[in-house]
Amino acid sequence: MTRVHLLATGGTIASRSGSGVGATAADSAAALLTGLADASGIEVTSEDVMTVGSYRLGLPELATIARTARERAADPEIDGVVVTHGTDTMEETAFLTDLVNDTDTTVVFTGAQRAADHADTDGPRNLRQAVLVAAHPDMRGLGALIGFDGELLAARGTRKGHTMASQPFTGGVAVGSVHDDTPRLRARPHRPGTLTLAEGALDDVRVDLVVAYPGADPASLTAAGDRGAHAVVLAGTGLGNAGPGHAEAVAGLVERGVPVVLASRTLAGPVLGVYGAGGGADILAAGAVSAGELTPFQARILAAALVPDHPDPPTFSARFAQLR
Repeated sequence: MTRVHLLATGGTIASRSGSGVGATAADSAAALLTGLADASGIEVTSEDVMTVGSYRLGLPELATIARTARERAADPEIDGVVVTHGTDTMEETAFLTDLVNDTDTTVVFTGAQRAADHADTDGPRNLRQAVLVAAHPDMRGLGALIGFDGELLAARGTRKGHTMASQPFTGGVAVGSVHDDTPRLRARPHRPGTLTLAEGALDDVRVDLVVAYPGADPASLTAAGDRGAHAVVLAGTGLGNAGPGHAEAVAGLVERGVPVVLASRTLAGPVLGVYGAGGGADILAAGAVSAGELTPFQARILAAALVPDHPDPPTFSARFAQLR
């Protein structure tokens, strides 16, 4: 019999309103499985990793989820892994999991947009579809996926694009879909490589995100280094641009040994050094590494995963460019 292992971490799928103000994560993995319709031929086992809203997670918690998912994926008695997780930061945890998943077992992230005690909760349906995907032999070797409302997206490049829609994610490669309980594979995602994340590796890591906007003060970059950031992501405008003084601030950080990643705050497209006068061309020339098509948030995750090896900026840039 095919075995799928569920890792529960909290999120809306596990949340209930209770007597307080607003819904909070409460349900265990066992509680989630009570609402799972029978999946013929699939044995579903489970464990609780944590029970928390994903907006409360830090890098150590993301690392715990990713490492646990990778460990279960490497278990020869497990055919697929499902992670229930809040949608707010699912894109970060799923991407980190994709980076560390060097197995052939696919990890499917899912959750809900409506709480477990909502009259029209979407959690049980999403969970059932995720289990079916994780168990399907055609879905092996895909790294980490995000599955919502019948759509499957590669973790890399995916971001939450709507606060309320039943399928809130956008941007990633459309890997497949689920219709009438049948998963269908459409495309295999680009996965340039994986890395190893030791236990506790992200416990003391700090990577700051600075956003460019009209009139932004480049001193924010310098301040990030002063506050102890091990690396900094600059979310530039357009192709990766920023106003006067940003290129000089980037050069100052790199000279201090603090790597800088240049991303774009736009919803899609690559970072390219097209514009001078302090634009992306000057920022990259100052020593920043391009995030490619990674979102600023996923660029931050890759940067954080590289920091524990204590690379100098050139080594960091080379490794980042290899894995982005």
